[in-house]
Amino acid sequence: MAVNVEGGTGVGGNADNRVDVVIIGGGPTGLMLAAEVALLGVRPVVLERLPEPGGEPRANGLVGQVVPALDRRGLFEALTGSAGPPQPNSAYFTFAGLPLDLSGLPESPVYTVAVPQARIVQVLAARALELGAEIRTGHEVTGLTQREDRVELEVSGPAGPYRLAARYAVGADGAHSATRKLSGIGFTGITYDRSVSRHAHVSVPAQWVGPEGLRVPGAGTIAPFLPRRTERGSFNWAPLPGRPPLVATVEWEPVEGDEPMSLSEMAASIGRVLGAEVPVAAPEGPGPFVLRRLTGGNTRVADRFRDRRVFLIGDAAHVYASGGGPGLNSGLQDAINLGWKLAAQLAGTAPEGLLDSYAAERTAAARRTLVYAQAQAAVQAPGSDVDALRTLFGELLQDQGAIQRVADLIAGSDLRYDLGGSHPLVGTHARDLALSAQGGPVRLAELTRAARPVLLDLTATAEVAKAGAGWSERMDVVAARTEPSARPGYTAALIRPDSFVAWATSAPVPDAAEIEELRAAAGRWFGVG
Repeated sequence: MAVNVEGGTGVGGNADNRVDVVIIGGGPTGLMLAAEVALLGVRPVVLERLPEPGGEPRANGLVGQVVPALDRRGLFEALTGSAGPPQPNSAYFTFAGLPLDLSGLPESPVYTVAVPQARIVQVLAARALELGAEIRTGHEVTGLTQREDRVELEVSGPAGPYRLAARYAVGADGAHSATRKLSGIGFTGITYDRSVSRHAHVSVPAQWVGPEGLRVPGAGTIAPFLPRRTERGSFNWAPLPGRPPLVATVEWEPVEGDEPMSLSEMAASIGRVLGAEVPVAAPEGPGPFVLRRLTGGNTRVADRFRDRRVFLIGDAAHVYASGGGPGLNSGLQDAINLGWKLAAQLAGTAPEGLLDSYAAERTAAARRTLVYAQAQAAVQAPGSDVDALRTLFGELLQDQGAIQRVADLIAGSDLRYDLGGSHPLVGTHARDLALSAQGGPVRLAELTRAARPVLLDLTATAEVAKAGAGWSERMDVVAARTEPSARPGYTAALIRPDSFVAWATSAPVPDAAEIEELRAAAGRWFGVG
């Protein structure tokens, strides 16, 4: 990760050594926010405590709505090497270690991208720097004071301590967030101390591995990515593409040690859980490789996502002790929600209350993810009563309606913001569409790459585009056509920069009342109309 400056007494950009936005934390969420505001003309400063990215692998990929959200910024190809559009997982997934057959759904909402967190950080850092963000590594925030018109930070950098003032500060500094603590924001939730989990990249003898999974004498074949639950805990076999297989155990009755985590400890844990031995050895290649032990876990949501001029995103705002990476998926979407609102506030175009909507919307999203995390924890817990619950829940997951509900929960596609409006799609994430516009074929995802609002008119008369003709300074007004089979659910829509629908109509020709509702939505969110 590049560093543009080293220490000093302040940051340039304004006569009073004040910057517009300081982002505290240079992980995925902080870098995503830096790219978002930089895309809209704001030059943020990112302060990252570590001198260089940590070597320990963490998240293994992205799941759900965050994947198409990144496609809306042109990041999908950079992360995957695929030109897109992203394709949903329409075959198989899991919930709480139970199989989830997605093949019968009309359209699966569960997108998956197997990409390590180190690659995510690399891509987002490159994008943020390309757009003009300033990233300082080895700079730790040690103090924070809010004034009426600014936030004052005390920072320890490689060249010594210094002070930094910003109009806004955003804490993206993880579960142990100094920003959150210095701001006096509580972190309410639950600490689980009843289990120990272990993860390791390994190699196993080739004859143990087949297309159907890992063949374990005495335990049978263990399917990929479907945890095997036993009386002692659970075991997971994850043959991730392009990397050594990842194995993981969770033990209900912890067997802990004082020594650093080792492969022999991993093998012993597998033996206790499965009642059978698996010969694991060190993986091949340069690494870095996962080899870690975690005791318990936390599921917590910050009491406030905003305190005057300070905001929290990502793990600083919420952590979840569950599989599937909900924290990272949610954190990146926090950044996408906050970025355009901060930029509008700094540009002087934000209507009243726009910044407050970040906390309202993303707190609602965090609490919905809390349902996902805690439901998984409950269905994965030990005990014969949970065994019965899992049997019943597994039977329910044979029903297509139940599968759809659970798949939407996993993906986050069941989230609907309270944005007002009479159309059922208002407040939902606009799905991608293949369009024919004046410039030729284009996807809706491509129309959102500039992080500007889009007024999309699919009507035959383009009456909606005519109503928004004077709004081009604040948004992109697009008259287009789509195939009737696409069934977008609307004939025209006002789509926010985070791709949530702020207004929509299904009428072939909207009436005066609907046009007036459009003007109200455009004024509420973008200060026009």
